[in-house]
Amino acid sequence: MNAHASTARTERSQPVHIGDHLREWRQRRRMSQLDLAGEAEISARHLSFVETGRAAPSRDMVLRLAERLDVPLRERNVLLVAAGFAPAFPQRPLEDPALKSARQAIDLVLKAHEPNPALAVDRHWNLVSANRMVAPLLDGIPQHLLGQPVNVLRLAFHPEALAPRTVNLAEWCGHLLERLHRQCEATADPELIKLYNDLKSYPMPARSAPLSSDNVAIPFKLRHGGEILSFFSTTMVFGTPVDITLSELALETFFPADERTAERLKQMAARLR
Repeated sequence: MNAHASTARTERSQPVHIGDHLREWRQRRRMSQLDLAGEAEISARHLSFVETGRAAPSRDMVLRLAERLDVPLRERNVLLVAAGFAPAFPQRPLEDPALKSARQAIDLVLKAHEPNPALAVDRHWNLVSANRMVAPLLDGIPQHLLGQPVNVLRLAFHPEALAPRTVNLAEWCGHLLERLHRQCEATADPELIKLYNDLKSYPMPARSAPLSSDNVAIPFKLRHGGEILSFFSTTMVFGTPVDITLSELALETFFPADERTAERLKQMAARLR
């Protein structure tokens, strides 16, 4: 990934006309004007006029084009403002009363996932919440790495955090980097691009032999208490958010990949009662 080029594109997109924003998002999605016009059910000629500033789009058209381009809600507000309209999508803190039901759903999922670890992260992979099974896995990590905000990816890569404990470090962190790369491409978020470049600078061993055919997913293998715990992970997001905070929240849930890990987690949970 050419992070410098992505950052430059993002910086240029801030003060420009709505047409420039739309063109950059269209090119980022590798769509032609004809492709996007067909998806949005408008003429390619009109789209060309909007991109060059010869025509002003309506509020509905801006939202329709943004939806077809899969623009994140945060950036849809940017498009609206650039076109002279008020933002459409609120951004409330998770503690806001309007998000009470969503916050309760997050707490319910995290609690119900015990004795397996689960956590919630924001768009920059900063820890928002976690169930009680996460803390034991972070025992021994220096306190200066656990200051707020705790960045989950930095913990995974840092040589004083989880990196020395991760048995399959190259494979696991390679998976995380690929996932972060896709997020950078999808959002052009400068902070994510910086995080990606920072993580790439950490020393990382070469990948070993290909995964065994017995594996159904890349496992996360962690040394803990003289044993190796093995997990596979899933990601949950809110399906139809219209609030920016909820749209950028993800729940990362970990499941035991073998019976020994499952039993060990049950023992750890019993000690936490």
